[in-house]
Amino acid sequence: MLKLSSILAATCLLTACAAMCESPASPTGPLAPITKYEMPASVQGKFDHLAIDMAGNRLFAAAETAHQVLIFDLRTGKFLRSINNIEIPHAIFVRADLSRIYVTDGGSGALKVYDGRTYELLKSIPLKVDADSIGYDPATHLLYIDNGGGDAHETFSMLSVVDTTSSTKVADIKIDGDTLEATAMEKGTDRMYVNNAAKNQVTVIDRRNRSVAASWPVTMGKRNVAMALDEAHHRLFVACRSGEIVVLDTQTGKELQRLAIGKGVDDLIFDSESRRLYAPCGTDGATWVYEEQDADHYSLLGQVASGPGGKNSLLAKQLGRYFVILPPANSKPGAIAVFAIQKSN
Repeated sequence: MLKLSSILAATCLLTACAAMCESPASPTGPLAPITKYEMPASVQGKFDHLAIDMAGNRLFAAAETAHQVLIFDLRTGKFLRSINNIEIPHAIFVRADLSRIYVTDGGSGALKVYDGRTYELLKSIPLKVDADSIGYDPATHLLYIDNGGGDAHETFSMLSVVDTTSSTKVADIKIDGDTLEATAMEKGTDRMYVNNAAKNQVTVIDRRNRSVAASWPVTMGKRNVAMALDEAHHRLFVACRSGEIVVLDTQTGKELQRLAIGKGVDDLIFDSESRRLYAPCGTDGATWVYEEQDADHYSLLGQVASGPGGKNSLLAKQLGRYFVILPPANSKPGAIAVFAIQKSN
């Protein structure tokens, strides 16, 4: 029979080994690599946004070229299955209380609604082609979707409003400009912000009146695609493909400063608790992480290498994890890189 001391020693060794396998490789940076969720080798081409279902322990990834939404198990990282026959999936939203999955299909010009358990297509809500980015208002359960524009051979775009409870479109807001991108929504007011990339502007929307309230020029960067908001400090962050995050004052609409990032950004995340900005840049294959010292001062915490083409990401604060899509390249299957969020010293 083993002595208790031997059993304890063996247990400690196993625990230490497990911790080493799961521990970050770089404890000093803002993000540390943990693992990768491998994609099926058959999935090729371009990707867009990620979504998470904490209640169902699922992570979703929009595989544009493969016409699928990939689903992974958050606990094991294993690929579970895909939702197929989506012409060009872009954005994904999960409403756990209804067990519904909403996917924008830019190819067919629709918002597709799926059963969250069976993945059966329940409804396809007609929109214009290039249905893309979304913004969700949890107070009203309304989903705002940009669609139309250049792909619809029109000089204007639509911000369509869909009631996710009834799965019906309730309004269209017409915006001058043929390319809309990411949005950000204030909780304390009726305002939301839309990246009007065609005009190099931020379009301000009054959600109550469903109208355009203002347009703010973006001159410190080009091709404004991603967006995040620090509502408490009245700061709007606009990430541009040219390699900048432009900081605007939401009380005046004025540009205040720009923060350098890599090129090819497609997502931008602001965590109000840690006051960090995460900007995944596909051209240099790194996520640039800034920390907000106060409303007018920001420090670069690091450029964390993820991999070529890593331009779409998701922050899961509940898990202490950060996810980046790594598209397939050079005959190598795609993956989702998983990082641990490291606290500042």
